[in-house]
Amino acid sequence: MPPSLEIWRILDAAANRAGEGLRVIEEFARFALNDANLSRLLKECRHDLAAALASIPESNRLAARDTLGDVGTAIGTPSEYARLTPADVARASFKRVQEALRTLEEYGKLIDSALAQRVEQLRYRLYTAEKAVLRTAVVSERLHDRVLYLLVTSQSCPGGLESTVRNALAAGVGIIQVREKQMPDRELLEHARRVRSITQEYGALLIINDRPDLAVLANADGVHVGQDELTVRDARRIVGPDLLIGVSTHSIEQARQAVLDGADYLGVGPTFPSNTKAFDQFAGLDFVRQVASEISLPWFAIGGISSENIATVIEAGAKRVAVSNAICGSANPGQAAAGLDQQLQMQSYIQ
Repeated sequence: MPPSLEIWRILDAAANRAGEGLRVIEEFARFALNDANLSRLLKECRHDLAAALASIPESNRLAARDTLGDVGTAIGTPSEYARLTPADVARASFKRVQEALRTLEEYGKLIDSALAQRVEQLRYRLYTAEKAVLRTAVVSERLHDRVLYLLVTSQSCPGGLESTVRNALAAGVGIIQVREKQMPDRELLEHARRVRSITQEYGALLIINDRPDLAVLANADGVHVGQDELTVRDARRIVGPDLLIGVSTHSIEQARQAVLDGADYLGVGPTFPSNTKAFDQFAGLDFVRQVASEISLPWFAIGGISSENIATVIEAGAKRVAVSNAICGSANPGQAAAGLDQQLQMQSYIQ
């Protein structure tokens, strides 16, 4: 028995809702987030939807369409018109698209199982896109004024770690990462708690390197993992939904994947040879330029950045940097931090 006119009408309405909603979200990623990577992802979803819908004859959709007789056009709720920010618009549109895709999937089973399967896979992709787009919006707001990030170890601070941290925070550093690799767990936890108390005095964030368990116990703001450490998924299971998870990336493919995995910020590098960590290869300024051209999730250029070369990093597109020796190895950590922060703030003012 061929599908009834009502089935074609349902499919037509759901197809229109899904396509319209995807365009709304794509415009948010493109113009509000200025994110080429997410814009491309959403555009691909929109084109894949169109390809899937090609199996539904346009003549059937148009013949079944009856906008004038649609009882739903006169039904509305106040919440449909309550939007405070562009992110609210995107958030509502994601739900609209997902609901429309589910409708297409279920009623599509009545005419073409292949269509239903393609729409189902597209719906799953939209869940991942929703996470990436909305997380980017939320974290960008949370980290918008955190442009200078300091990685510290006891050995890297000849002037004393706590003194160095205090001077750096007073001079503009917004994030401190405790990066002790050799310290026993119990000692490391107590150490992290001491640094936590200092960062709280200055309203700064504390990140623990590699150890999500100790990040939770130290009441830190997040954890940073590398490509060989825990995945974002596993780290999230430990730290929960609120703590930040940063990921080190060394190629544009790793950066794109970290965004989809749910990272809250990226480390982008190594940019130059570093005094604190050895690398066989350097991603360099080309990688910085790649990330700057397509990813708006907060990211920090890292690796050998100093007052002598930070200008070239900024010219490559970096708005945030992470350093260690440039501040910790200075005879005057506060002055060094202030100089780096001033250059970063100047580029923000110019832009």
